[in-house]
Amino acid sequence: MAREMTEEEANARHAEKMKKKKEARDKIMSTKIDEKGLLVVHTGKGKGKSTAAFGMVFRCIAHEFPSAVVQFIKGGMDTGEKALIKEHFSHLCEFHAMGEGFTWETQDRERDIELAQAAWEKAKELILDPGIKMVLLDELNIALRYDYVDINEVIDFMQNQKPENTHVVITGRNAKDELLEIADLATEMTLVKHPFRAGVKAQAGIEF
Repeated sequence: MAREMTEEEANARHAEKMKKKKEARDKIMSTKIDEKGLLVVHTGKGKGKSTAAFGMVFRCIAHEFPSAVVQFIKGGMDTGEKALIKEHFSHLCEFHAMGEGFTWETQDRERDIELAQAAWEKAKELILDPGIKMVLLDELNIALRYDYVDINEVIDFMQNQKPENTHVVITGRNAKDELLEIADLATEMTLVKHPFRAGVKAQAGIEF
């Protein structure tokens, strides 16, 4: 019957295992470049796409990196993120709410296209600004899905004009395959459960 390890032996074994793991990790890290502006896409049917993206914006703010937000669809809503940034961090983060609500609420395709095009022009301006570290394009995927903004133009801009060290984060369901292909980081939020299905409306502090 095998002898059970003492606490001291277990600790020594763990330390040796972690030492080898660190050596392997350090070897991997030595091959990585220090810095690169990323194209990040948050998509999927699950909740949390914009929430996670704003978390990245707040990280930039905490590091005092200038950043910017352009909202393509939800601009008509009063959200906690917008209030916090505008009231306390406007010196570090520009906030441009340029939509008027979801498409089923506006019911005006021509107006939606006009606003989405204006938001895209503002987005390009902000991304090209050398003083801005990160730009969040909230719900751009929705505008792309309905062809309010040309996906080919977005792909061309991201590949050929986005500054090398600028991070761009794009959110929204149904991300185009072309966008996912050129993304450096793409995450799909999967819906498991949602309170709306149980009759609970969107709540301040959770959804907005």
